[in-house]
Amino acid sequence: MTTEWTLFLDRDGVLNRKIEDDYVKSPDALEMLEGVGEALATLRPYFRRMVVVTNQQGIGKGLMSEADLQAVHQKLRAYLQTWGVYLDAIYFAPALAAENSPLRKPQVGMATQAQKEFPDINFEKSIMIGDSFSDMQFGKKIGAKTIFISAKPPKDDILPYIDAIAESLYLAQNQILSFLKN
Repeated sequence: MTTEWTLFLDRDGVLNRKIEDDYVKSPDALEMLEGVGEALATLRPYFRRMVVVTNQQGIGKGLMSEADLQAVHQKLRAYLQTWGVYLDAIYFAPALAAENSPLRKPQVGMATQAQKEFPDINFEKSIMIGDSFSDMQFGKKIGAKTIFISAKPPKDDILPYIDAIAESLYLAQNQILSFLKN
């Protein structure tokens, strides 16, 4: 099956457990969320590209190095490969939020990087899945459909940026596939 669609995925809170008020600084701290491997294995044939876009200001704060982050991402890729899933790329923004880096979501620098590396990416045939307001803003700025991952109802200010809501990536599968038909 061939497709024109791209799936953009936030990492923490979507693929792996988010550590509140801290960062996944080592592979040992990476805890994949239930159903992620199965969901991405089901979805992979429907997407030409699967790309992770993740803000990682723990690097900017000096709490971890880029090498630490790469080790975490190696474990993430190895886990997904056990499900037969490959990611086309993982982009990260190491800057502090206060620096207002063009790479850091909600800015679209990581999407621009992806499109430079993969010119076949069409943002209007993309879906952004994330668990934060900045993820939803990022998705809307590039013209993608957005799915908000949260167990709690979103605040009113984020609602205009959300096309669908699910409690997990696994539970978002049907909504994701419905977007591909429109």
